[in-house]
Amino acid sequence: MASLRRAIFTAVPGLLSFSNRSSAATSDSLNRPILGSISHFCSSNLSTQSFDIDLSNEESKRRLFNRLLYRSKQRGYLELDLILGKWVENHIHSMDEDGIKSLFHVLDMENPDLWKWLTGQEQPPDVVNINPVFVAVRDKVMNNLNSHASPETRATPGRPWVRGWDDFKKGRDAPTTGNQ
Repeated sequence: MASLRRAIFTAVPGLLSFSNRSSAATSDSLNRPILGSISHFCSSNLSTQSFDIDLSNEESKRRLFNRLLYRSKQRGYLELDLILGKWVENHIHSMDEDGIKSLFHVLDMENPDLWKWLTGQEQPPDVVNINPVFVAVRDKVMNNLNSHASPETRATPGRPWVRGWDDFKKGRDAPTTGNQ
């Protein structure tokens, strides 16, 4: 905490002396992006609409694919890391520009909402439901759930999955299948 205070107190006089310069230079320099700003490394819904995807040469295509693959595998939500990472790894090389833009929109979604929408716990909004990448990933997830998990172990549609290890029922109404 002390180092933060020290950094602020040393930076503020420099900023104040910077504001004493001419107003033309100040307004021009304030509108320029700062070198290394966070906007160069992340995308938002506004930036993906005007994002220019360059698939003309192999180097720019490789960089874009690596960046999308990294973003899909390193979301910080293990289940989504595995699902999205594997799906993107299998499909990124066959995607066109519109598919890549759709993938950007899926990667910009919040993790808890995306997880609930992909697993069928909640209905996604119409804007999300028409995204071709989201629809393909959701179909893959639901196909895997239907073929590998019994319905008794899943949340009912529209309700969150809140089962835990402490809700194990013993007796005749106990579940016949599942991991409990």
